[in-house]
Amino acid sequence: MPNRGYMLAGVVLVLDQISKYWVMNVIRLPDSGGMDVLAFFRLTFVGNAGVSMGLLPAGSDLARWLLTFVTAGIALAVAFWLRREKHVVDIAALGLVLGGAIGNIIDRVRFGYVVDFLHFFWQQYSFYVFNLADAAITLGVILLLARAVFAPSDSAKPATDGKANDA
Repeated sequence: MPNRGYMLAGVVLVLDQISKYWVMNVIRLPDSGGMDVLAFFRLTFVGNAGVSMGLLPAGSDLARWLLTFVTAGIALAVAFWLRREKHVVDIAALGLVLGGAIGNIIDRVRFGYVVDFLHFFWQQYSFYVFNLADAAITLGVILLLARAVFAPSDSAKPATDGKANDA
């Protein structure tokens, strides 16, 4: 079943890279800076050199590559975790995180920044500009946290040897 997680990661990666190709090369969003789509949604080009939502900006090549290698290390850890995971929700969550992380790593290597372009807002309230990889990572983390908080703990299950759990 973990192969499904890797397959989901591949789907996320492909969709993320296709959307970024479209934004960069087909509609050439960097040239215009933005494009209104709906009353609450705009395509807005942002070259994000920092961590998620522009936090911890990586203003130098050293910081860029350090951030790239740290992110790659996290992606590798998620890939190993995925190999051992058995629960279908966790497999999906880890697949989302892995695909999104790899998509953003590719951007950092290719461009030196992550291509962000999805911009939702309402009246004077503006949300962070993000991409499909960021959305996948966020959804994956939410799923993992929800399972950790709401799933019954192993200590609540009856002991398999017929004895009560002391924990």
